[in-house]
Amino acid sequence: MTKTKNKTDELVFLPLGGSNEIGMNLNAYGFGPEGDKKWIVVDVGVTFAGEEGIPGVDLILPDPEFLETNKDDILAIVLTHAHEDHIGAMGWLWPRFPAPVYATPFTAHLLRDKLRERGIERKVPLHEVPLKHRFQIGPFDIEYVTLTHSIAEPNGLAIHTPLGTVMHTGDWKIDIDPLIGEQTDSARIRQIGDDGVLAMVCDSTNVFSEGEAGSEAGVRDGLFEAIAEQKGKVAVACFASNVARILSTVEAATAAGRSVSLIGRSMLRITGAAKAVGLLQDATFIEPEMARHLPDDKVLYLCTGSQGEPRAALARIAEGSHPFVTLGRGDTCLFSSREIPGNERAILELQNKLAMRGVNIITGKDRHIHVSGHPCRDELRAMYEMVRPQIAIPTHGEQRHLMEHAKFALSLQVPEALAVKNGDMIRLAPGPAAVIDEVPNGRLLVDGDAIIASDSETIRDRIRLSEHGYVMVSIAIDAKGRIKAGPDVRARGLSERNGSPAEGRLEQLADAAEEAFNRLKPDQRMDEEAAEGFVMRAVRKACDRIFGKRPIVDVVVMTI
Repeated sequence: MTKTKNKTDELVFLPLGGSNEIGMNLNAYGFGPEGDKKWIVVDVGVTFAGEEGIPGVDLILPDPEFLETNKDDILAIVLTHAHEDHIGAMGWLWPRFPAPVYATPFTAHLLRDKLRERGIERKVPLHEVPLKHRFQIGPFDIEYVTLTHSIAEPNGLAIHTPLGTVMHTGDWKIDIDPLIGEQTDSARIRQIGDDGVLAMVCDSTNVFSEGEAGSEAGVRDGLFEAIAEQKGKVAVACFASNVARILSTVEAATAAGRSVSLIGRSMLRITGAAKAVGLLQDATFIEPEMARHLPDDKVLYLCTGSQGEPRAALARIAEGSHPFVTLGRGDTCLFSSREIPGNERAILELQNKLAMRGVNIITGKDRHIHVSGHPCRDELRAMYEMVRPQIAIPTHGEQRHLMEHAKFALSLQVPEALAVKNGDMIRLAPGPAAVIDEVPNGRLLVDGDAIIASDSETIRDRIRLSEHGYVMVSIAIDAKGRIKAGPDVRARGLSERNGSPAEGRLEQLADAAEEAFNRLKPDQRMDEEAAEGFVMRAVRKACDRIFGKRPIVDVVVMTI
């Protein structure tokens, strides 16, 4: 039972990631009077840098500043499922707002790997709970509700409070034959709706798509047909997290007389987790070293890298640099995955490289070998008919998705619908739903083993280096401030112009540096920091005149 409500209590929802974008989900619910709320966090995900123009950065995290500030009032972190955009930031961000973590077995297994990589596995109180589990923590009575999605054990959360129940869907669709796991628990969802739902926070990914996403059973049939037709080697690229798709591929390969080899770390990690929790028990795989000795029509490679990731297995195969796998004329690669927005160019480049090797490319546009894991409009309509919330809060989408979802919810007779953005604190009760505050929000970048701000000087310098290049000037002076050696000028990333080689024009930069230094008074020359700054500004202007660029310029003045 939830605690008795007080007159000053309010229930709020706070998205810090995943609203105004697809991915990087980080949400929080607060209950209590103003200034004294208790919180639960739902999902702590990442997004990938992709084509966002951030040199040297692969992972992007939501900024948890608000949660850090209120960390003593966070009662729990509850994870809906194991996709990277829902758990991928846990290893990086948990130390900033430490709290007990709740997850179902498959999610917990994969999470332990992430925590182990960051060296904090033993520090995190991780509670592995069964499907359909219900538990009380502070004013929150939290219930796991079984849904279907493109990963094992996807869950919605029914969050019961003294001011009403919130249905937080996480990622979902309605799949009548998911192959792995149970069907959507429609009976329980409808019962929750009968009991009364204050608000539903709901997936918006496919709100522009009519109809239904489709079932994994249909994809299974498509894979059986497509794989059976091939004569040479076959590679199937899919999301490693889609255990049902892996199972379908294995069964299709077996029916075609092919052995399956897993290619890519994520494939090994996910299949290991699936077997550990009782999934994929009958699936068998062979090592890549053994697979390369089989006849071409007896092998199938199950690969990571469907999004064109440069270091993934399929990219190395396309480059011809994989140690065990080669694909060429007469072979086929099936892309059993969707194109994540922003990855289109990378995927096309990958497919072109494979095509240049003579590999036949089959995608979901050619054959029925992929379905989305997110609800289309018919499924959204069905969910709203079951839940019947008073308030619709679209999430997991860009702004246009959220606005369309809010409009769609109103057309389904939902009394209130709000299209919000990261950082908006929404009061759900009491009174009408409204944005009552905006808290700090944004993005952090994983740079090697460090977390840095997205507007840090490090990133600004990298972008400038990539766009404008780099110049180094060194000058040696004597004790009276006279030049004894140099200026010596070195440059990187400056191109030819008007047929004149960059290296041949560096003398002009050296002349500009010497002229600037000689304009300084004797006492200014002996102030190395001031002299370096003066020469740097002169060389930068000269670069603009000579190269049409304003590179990063470093100047070193040394007394010898």
